[in-house]
Parts: sequence; structure tokens; C-alpha cells
Amino acid sequence: MSAKSAGSRLAEQWRDILSVHARTMCEIDRALHPHGLGASDFEVLDVLAAETPAHSDQCRVQNIAGRVHLSQSALSRLIGRLEKDGLVRRSICEEDRRGVWVGLTDKGRELHAQVLPLQRDVLARMLTG
Repeated sequence: MSAKSAGSRLAEQWRDILSVHARTMCEIDRALHPHGLGASDFEVLDVLAAETPAHSDQCRVQNIAGRVHLSQSALSRLIGRLEKDGLVRRSICEEDRRGVWVGLTDKGRELHAQVLPLQRDVLARMLTG
């Protein structure tokens, strides 16, 4: 097998992965739209729900950025929208004034629990044979 054909196969696999990702994100967007959420919104709520199980727990924004694959500025804008909708609350880290903490509100926790099965159904449909 030539290096070129191996490289072509890798590029094709990569494009297949991107295609599955794009189709899955679109399906999640479609399923969550009636609830006022998009796929990226849900990802942030899902990370916060997993990382902050207690109602008073918070997570640093920097820790979320790597998990949801958004730039720091895109994540900041998204969190601003979620905060405006009453789904999360932000606060400044007292030890490091540059750090920002974010946590789910009760409303955010309830909405996450409500739409979680919808997102998981899409994943099951799109990612299993």
C-alpha cells in the first residue's frame, strides 16, 4: 500500500468523522430548539451538571472551554446568553480576579434534566449502528 493511498484513506475517515459530527449537532439543535437551546448551549449545561452536582457548586470557565470545544470568547458569549436566560450564574473568583466561576441555577438544572433525554436519544440514533 502506498503512502498516498494510506493518506487518502485517513483523509476520508476524517471527513466521515466531521460529517457525523455535523449531522449529529444539527439533529441535537433541531431536538432542543423548542426548548430554546442549541447543541452548544446544552453541552455547557451538561458539563456544569456533571461538574457541579450540588446546587451551590461552580466551575471555572477555563475548565469548561476545553470540554465543549469552543473558543474562550465564544464560550463567554454563550455563557452570557445562558445567564441572561436565567440558566447559569457567573461570579468573579476571589483568589484570582481574572478567573470567572459559573454554576447552574435551579432553572438551568431543571431545563437540563428536561432536555437530557432528548439529547441522549439523538446520540443513540446518530451514533449507534
